[in-house]
Amino acid sequence: MSIPDYFGCMVFNEACMKARLPKETYQAMKKTIRDGKSLDLTVANVVANAMKDWAVEHGATHYTHWFQPMTGITAEKHESFISPAGKGTVIMEFSGKELVKGESDASSFPSGGIRATFEARGYTAWDPTSYAFIKNGTLCIPTAFCSFGGEALDKKTPLLRSMEAINRQALRVLRLFGNTDVTSIKTTVGAEQEYFLIDRDVYDRRKDLIYTGRTLFGAKPPKGQELDDHYYGTIKPRVAAFMKELDEELWKLGVLSKTEHNEVAPSQHELAPFFTTTNIASDHNQLTMEVMKKVAAKHHMVCLLHEKPFAGVNGSGKHNNWSISTNTGVNLLEPGETPYENAQFLLFLCAVIKAVDEYADLLRISVASAGNDHRLGAQEAPPAVVSMFLGDELSEILDAIEADTAYDAKEKTLMRVGVHVLPKFPRDTTDRNRTSPFAFTGNKFEFRMLGSADTIACANMMINTAVAEELRQFADYLEGADDFHVALNSLIRKTIKEHKRIIFNGNGYDESWIEEATTVRGLPNLVSTPDALPHYTDEKNIELFAKHKVLSEVEVRSRCEILLENYVKVLHIEALTMIDMTNKDLLPAMSRYAKTLCKTIAEKKSVLPDLDCTYETATAARLSELTNDTFHLLQTLEQYAVHAKEIGSTLETAMYYKDVVLPCMEQLRKCVDEAETITAKEYWPYPSYGDMLFSIK
Repeated sequence: MSIPDYFGCMVFNEACMKARLPKETYQAMKKTIRDGKSLDLTVANVVANAMKDWAVEHGATHYTHWFQPMTGITAEKHESFISPAGKGTVIMEFSGKELVKGESDASSFPSGGIRATFEARGYTAWDPTSYAFIKNGTLCIPTAFCSFGGEALDKKTPLLRSMEAINRQALRVLRLFGNTDVTSIKTTVGAEQEYFLIDRDVYDRRKDLIYTGRTLFGAKPPKGQELDDHYYGTIKPRVAAFMKELDEELWKLGVLSKTEHNEVAPSQHELAPFFTTTNIASDHNQLTMEVMKKVAAKHHMVCLLHEKPFAGVNGSGKHNNWSISTNTGVNLLEPGETPYENAQFLLFLCAVIKAVDEYADLLRISVASAGNDHRLGAQEAPPAVVSMFLGDELSEILDAIEADTAYDAKEKTLMRVGVHVLPKFPRDTTDRNRTSPFAFTGNKFEFRMLGSADTIACANMMINTAVAEELRQFADYLEGADDFHVALNSLIRKTIKEHKRIIFNGNGYDESWIEEATTVRGLPNLVSTPDALPHYTDEKNIELFAKHKVLSEVEVRSRCEILLENYVKVLHIEALTMIDMTNKDLLPAMSRYAKTLCKTIAEKKSVLPDLDCTYETATAARLSELTNDTFHLLQTLEQYAVHAKEIGSTLETAMYYKDVVLPCMEQLRKCVDEAETITAKEYWPYPSYGDMLFSIK
């Protein structure tokens, strides 16, 4: 079967609806998907019945409301289609009520205090703009998740609200330009996903990978990524087989998987999809991560999605390519051939510039996690300071506008590489900057700070809401102007002047940039998750979300608490895992090898008293020192872990883990990693970095 024949075969998509729904019902569904209009129950009943028949024909026996709680992963409760029909028989039924609404235990998911243990009721509500699909014999219905009081307890609800907010404000701006054809505006996203693959056998022997997703110990191998020979290199047969099956499974689910290649670190790879509407892209990325793990297991491999599974080599990110488009197919961030004359583009560009400058703290918060803290600014990801890259052409255009001078447009340069047979093609007007957190890449912005395990919903909710606010301000100003064109030019010039500090086209890894950003430009440098998260509840941020009805103050505070709790729990699990590994495996191994060395020295001396045993003596002495240091650090870490649970305040506990527990964990690791380098391999209890990073042959 060809790819076009089976693409989306497990999705109740528009083609499927058109074939199975009455014309009136199909048109109502199209209107809902296109314009966000709600469906009445009679229409939902017809859709539910057709959806059930389709699912049963494809082998489904159950359905589930598939949602994205604040755990960062998806959740599902399966219900069968069967209903009793009397005389011990059943029929297959599925009603509109069951399609539109489900119920889940809201107190068992993170709620940040919104739900008490005894207050259990929560609801899942169908998102008809994201197609239902069949996974593992179950009809999955993408839904939002809220509490009994209506507060959002998931990642999707605020994302959908933010999409409505930016739609409202962008339409106001377009009307000012005389555009009456556009009826809706949606943000679109393509989320590049990085990941590691290692052999299942080595994974099963690493407690740290099993419990925490990253290696807490491990000396660097002689060879890592120094030769740059893995990036875009030939894909190994086992990995190629995995990628082939991954594509097939994703294509069946309608996920637009497009690009795949080896990444920088050994055993690291990347998948990139086509762009699609933001809430669907969020659903698809969650599916992608789940399917990656499932397909890897079939190939006796494990897919690692932690942001920094291996110290000393590149971590994994998720590049969020964001843009904004009309229902008539116009990308509002497309500069065109003459961007300096494209006032509509320049105004939307200014809205993004202003949004990133004024709400840089929210963008940093949207990627804050214990795992991502290991990655940001580590010569593989942007620094924690948020800035924007626009490239030479756009920067020069903005400079000319600010100075109120004519822009000298340059002809596009043809690429000539000195070989006549090779084609000549126009060079892009801007280079790419991989050190920039928020980089313009032609007709979209690439937000590069996300960690590989992150859901993209939170980051896009932040971007959408911040840009919606700037568009609101622009629309308010321009709607009240006597002369639209004069006001427009003044607004663009004013915005550039007041917010150009966020634009930086240089090397984000340069230490002088961090100094300039913080001391000269006044940009925030929220280095760690506990540094960033308290700003979630800053007055300006609470006001932003409330104004656009994206998050209430209660919801903002609950999310801040949930993220802080998660940070504490992750580091507590890591500390306990280090304690367990050190006590049960590492110290005994170090002691055994030291004993063997001492026994060897004694045996040699018993035969040849004057024999020089420098290697055994020096190694045993150093290993004994490291064993003692390891033991003392272990005792300290145990005390810290106990004390951390007695602090009380979540923020204070998070700061304690950052400032006290983490440094102790790093010192303990340093001792153990040195011990690994001088301990005979047969004595070491865990697969080495070399064993893991080069485990796929």
